[in-house]
Amino acid sequence: MRTSISERALDAIVSGVLWGFRILIVLAIIIGTVLAIRAGTYTRAQWIDFVIFGVAQGSIYALIALGYTMVYGILRMINFAHGDIFMTGAFGAYFTATWLTKIGFTDRYPVLGLMIPILVAMIIATLIAMLVERIAYRPLRGAPRLVPLISAIGASFFLEYSFRGIFGPGKYAYPPINALEGEWVVLGIGILKVHVVVMVAAGIMMALLYTLVMYTKVGKAMRAVSENQDTAALMGIDVNKTIVSTFAIGAAMAGAAGVLFSLVYRQIDWFMGFTPGIKAFTAAVLGGIGNIPGAMVGGLVLGVFESVGPSLFLEGLGIIRPYQLKDVIAYTMLVMILLFRPSGILGERLTKQKA
Repeated sequence: MRTSISERALDAIVSGVLWGFRILIVLAIIIGTVLAIRAGTYTRAQWIDFVIFGVAQGSIYALIALGYTMVYGILRMINFAHGDIFMTGAFGAYFTATWLTKIGFTDRYPVLGLMIPILVAMIIATLIAMLVERIAYRPLRGAPRLVPLISAIGASFFLEYSFRGIFGPGKYAYPPINALEGEWVVLGIGILKVHVVVMVAAGIMMALLYTLVMYTKVGKAMRAVSENQDTAALMGIDVNKTIVSTFAIGAAMAGAAGVLFSLVYRQIDWFMGFTPGIKAFTAAVLGGIGNIPGAMVGGLVLGVFESVGPSLFLEGLGIIRPYQLKDVIAYTMLVMILLFRPSGILGERLTKQKA
């Protein structure tokens, strides 16, 4: 009886501490926001720029997050090599774009000069993801969950240091597309052309993916395997083929995201997949891991908060150089969503069998 009472008391203390942490974070956000707005440090145009950049950045996170959430939906595992799949696509696009720029093709045909590197990136990322699935994951499919997780981390390090050994530790400057220099004025608001292209391209790819998953035979097979692999196999669905298709489609999205990321940040390196990969995983959890629309929404929300948050939340609290703490905002959001809504914004309530 005493043990039971002490356990309840401990639970009450832990619950109180968690609620205190939640209230503290919310109060800090409210106070920082009020003080930042009152200070008037930034103009309306600057706030709009923050939001636009956040949407463009969030669109990239969303494309990468789709791979995490699709694989989790099928296999209930986190593919921690996915961020490095994103990196491999960016490298393939870099060499293609550099060659196209060198021969003057990109200047003459800027649309094709953008689309061809994206296609190359998607193909390379897809092929590497299929190899990773076949070598690192498929032999361990029936193993305890910790085993494929360790294998995923090993695959991640293998890809990173293989590219470091082949291409060196330095950074590569992604060639600019002259047609995307400058800005367009939309409704009286100046928007960088590259941001418009990133948002439109990401939106089109996400719409195509959603259509594929919801309205095609491949998508129906994915959803069936996600519900129950054994039952799906009894219904005539090739489970292995469906899993490979899931890896391939998620990798293709990540490869395209690698090109869009390179257009915005203008540089690539062997380690570039780590931080965006972790951010995309955060976005997937934020939206609801295993939920495709949730990954899209989570990416956009994370991108906007990461762009607006340092100036809106932190600067009002008197923090010097708040933008250096933008990663803190991203990971604090992850902690908060796990505390307030563990299933995510649009996440499903997993059954005990799935969880």
